[in-house]
Amino acid sequence: MATRTITERHEHILNEINKKGKVNIDDLAREMKVSGVTIRKDLKILEEKNLLFRTKGGASLNNPYAVDRPINEKEFINIEEKKKIAKAALSLIKNADSIMIGSGTTAFALASALHPQHKVTVITPALKVGLELSNRTNVEVLQLGGLIRPNSSSVAGGYALQILEDISCELLFLGVDGIDMDHGATISNLTEATLNRKMIDAAQTLILLADSTKFNRRGVAKICGIEQISYIVTDDKITPELVNQFEERGIKVIIGS
Repeated sequence: MATRTITERHEHILNEINKKGKVNIDDLAREMKVSGVTIRKDLKILEEKNLLFRTKGGASLNNPYAVDRPINEKEFINIEEKKKIAKAALSLIKNADSIMIGSGTTAFALASALHPQHKVTVITPALKVGLELSNRTNVEVLQLGGLIRPNSSSVAGGYALQILEDISCELLFLGVDGIDMDHGATISNLTEATLNRKMIDAAQTLILLADSTKFNRRGVAKICGIEQISYIVTDDKITPELVNQFEERGIKVIIGS
C-alpha cells in the first residue's frame, strides 16, 4: 500500500475518532504504517484545529481534563446520579464510629442522606457538610478549620493539615474530578489536593464518590494512585468493561440505583 499523505492520515484519524470516541497512537501507527512520532505530530495539528483532544497514548473526542467549577454550579449537574451514589455509599458505613467526608456536591449528597442509627463522628473540611450534619441525631461533627475557598465552600491550608496530624478515622468518602486507570484520582484545584492527600493518610479505607462522567478524565492535581482506592461508588452508566478493569486492580465498584 502506498504511503498516505498527511491529509489522508488526518482524514483517517478523524474518521476513527468519530466512530470510536477515542484513538490510540500505536493502533494508528500500525494501521497507516508510519511511526508513532508521525502520529503524535498529526494529533498535535488536529488538536490545534480544535478537532480532538490529545490524551496519554492517543486522543479523545471529549475533553479528558476536568475544570474547577464553583460548587453552586456543580450542584445542578447529574443531580439524580449523585443521590443514587449517596444512597449506595451509605451501605459502607455500617457500624463505623468515625468517617471523613470531603468537599463537593456528591459528598454533600452523602451528608444529606446520612441518618445513622448509632453514634458517628464526622470529620469534614466542607462547611456545607458540617452545617447539614450539625444538628443531626447521632452525629458529632469535627469541622476542620482554615482558609475558606469560595469555589468549594471548603477549607484548605496549614490549620486543617495540622488538625489532621492528630486524627485517624475508619472511612473516607471523597468526591473527585477525574479517575484515570494509569494516573489515579485527581481534582481540579491544587490548593485542596494537599488536604485531600492528608485526609487519605488519616483514613483506613478510601471510598471515591464519582458519577460516570469522571472516568478517563484528569484534573490538574493528583491525590492518590489507583492502588490506594478500596471502593468506587458510581452510577449505572459505567461500562461493564471499566468495572472489570477496576476490580482486576482490587477495587470494589458499587453502583447506585
